[in-house]
Amino acid sequence: MSTKNTRVLVLVCSTRPGALGPLVGAWLIETITHRAEELGVELVPLALGDLDLPFLDEEEHPSSGVYRQEHTRRWSAIADAADGFIVVTPEYNYGMPATLKNALDYLGREWAWKPIGFVSYGNTSAGTRSVQHAKQVVTTLRLVPLGATVAIRISDATEQGRVRPNAALAGAAVGVLDELVRVAHALRPMRERDRAGTLPVPLPGSYVRRLVPGDAPEVTVLQRCCWVDEALANDTLAIPALHESVDEVREWLADWHATGLWRDGRLLGMVRARRIDTDWHVGRLAVVPDLRGHGLGRWLLHIAESAAEQMCRRIVLTTGSASRRNIGLYESEGYRSLSHAGADGTMCLTKDTEATSSSGPMGRPALSGSCPA
Repeated sequence: MSTKNTRVLVLVCSTRPGALGPLVGAWLIETITHRAEELGVELVPLALGDLDLPFLDEEEHPSSGVYRQEHTRRWSAIADAADGFIVVTPEYNYGMPATLKNALDYLGREWAWKPIGFVSYGNTSAGTRSVQHAKQVVTTLRLVPLGATVAIRISDATEQGRVRPNAALAGAAVGVLDELVRVAHALRPMRERDRAGTLPVPLPGSYVRRLVPGDAPEVTVLQRCCWVDEALANDTLAIPALHESVDEVREWLADWHATGLWRDGRLLGMVRARRIDTDWHVGRLAVVPDLRGHGLGRWLLHIAESAAEQMCRRIVLTTGSASRRNIGLYESEGYRSLSHAGADGTMCLTKDTEATSSSGPMGRPALSGSCPA
């Protein structure tokens, strides 16, 4: 399961004056807040009426992502930031409200590979026909509807404009949240891969993206499994990557640009680099042990080199003086030793930035990171 927090948009759909929707939404938030805190979920309540969306008024098809209206751009940003949705909806004439259908129709890629759960309310069917109608639409948008639902029969479950305390309904509501979080975590690699663009990658099914502070647990694990070999080769445990805590990793991820290579939610490799004066420092180049020898390290090195700022005149990296494998890779890429082993058992290698112009793929996303490799 991912270590990142999950952002869940709770969308109250009815815009009719005096509708029961806001009260059902308030009950839902109150009921699942404690469980959300346990799961590290951020609940974001939103009344659909507050968006002030007219009937779809964009000239371009939503799949284009070209939005000219300010209300569309605002709605896009809200939906895009969510990892999943819980929709609180009534049933109108065997179907979902037109306002919900309209809100769905406005957007395209923002929905893809996100779970959506439903809390319905109504009379005869407790709103379940609205949910069945909505599911036909959301699957077309690549939203993933949950099996767990909450269905509230107004005559049985409400009193004086509020939802009566009901253990069965409360349990069902928590069940929707639990399932949504599991599915959101499972779908995260699909969402990330879709947004990673068309950058050529070295392994089928992999994708590259910027590392952020939320990736600190995965980065910490990768560092510790990769730098054990360095510790053995150099006969020392005095290697920062072996000892950094998750908080320390999170701190440098916030300060540096870094890039990770991922597949199916697994961090396969990483690199970081930054400018210091007129030098471009590359480091923390790491590849999971079971995929070494497939060119991933060389590919990541090229990524870091191609991001060097224009004012930088040389690329600098550091490795253990007994790390023969690392040194062989760097020398094959044109690096030369700047110094013999220092007091800490490391050696520095450099290459002029002009020498990188044809050595690797250009136009990569900018990265940065820190020195020792």
